[in-house]
Formats: sequence, structure tokens, C-alpha cells
Amino acid sequence: MNNTPCCQKAASVIGIIGAFLVVALLVYVMKQAVAPPPLNMTRAQERKNALAEIRETSAKALANYKITDPNTKSVRLTVERAMDLTIEEYKNPGAARSNLVARAEKANVPPPKPPEQPSKYE
Repeated sequence: MNNTPCCQKAASVIGIIGAFLVVALLVYVMKQAVAPPPLNMTRAQERKNALAEIRETSAKALANYKITDPNTKSVRLTVERAMDLTIEEYKNPGAARSNLVARAEKANVPPPKPPEQPSKYE
């Protein structure tokens, strides 16, 4: 074999191209090995039905009134009614803010503190 610079360059180029082809082949094989199985039509229909059910439930929740917690007298309103009440209430901003703070405190009552117990490690 000839050890001319031209032959060495050609061998290097062929070696580099071969290395890239080996890496490309490994990537292709790995993609095939770890790819999830394709969704069948049954699973696709289940997902479509679940999405339709979630959207229907959400639309009903947005369009209807509901008592969410009878103990704290919390009510879910429609968006339009809540916006109307907010506009009405904020005609007097000071009173609206104090009412909002009072309602937030009433809805988020902190849990009672646990009783003090002596530590075993004292």
C-alpha cells in the first residue's frame, strides 16, 4: 500500500464517514427499541371520550351555581355574575377590600395548634 498523503487523507475521510454512519445506525436502532407502542383506535377513542367528559363537566361548572361548602356558606357563581358583583362591590374600594379580606380569612381558617407536649429529649 502507498503511504502518500493523498491515500492517508482518503483513508481518514472514509474512516470519518464510516464512524458517522455507525453512529447514525446506532441512533436509528435505539429509536426503534425505545419507541412506545402506537396507540390503537380503542385507546384513542377512550382518550377522546375522557376529554369530552372533562370539557362537558367544566362547561357545566362554569355555567351553573353550586354550594361548595355549606359550613362556610361558600358558593360557586357563574363568571358573568361574579364579574357583576365585583364591579358593584368595587364602587366603594375600601369596603370591598375589607369584605374580601374577611371572606378570605373565613374560607381559610387555620387548623388548631397541637397541644404542648414535653420533649423526650430535654
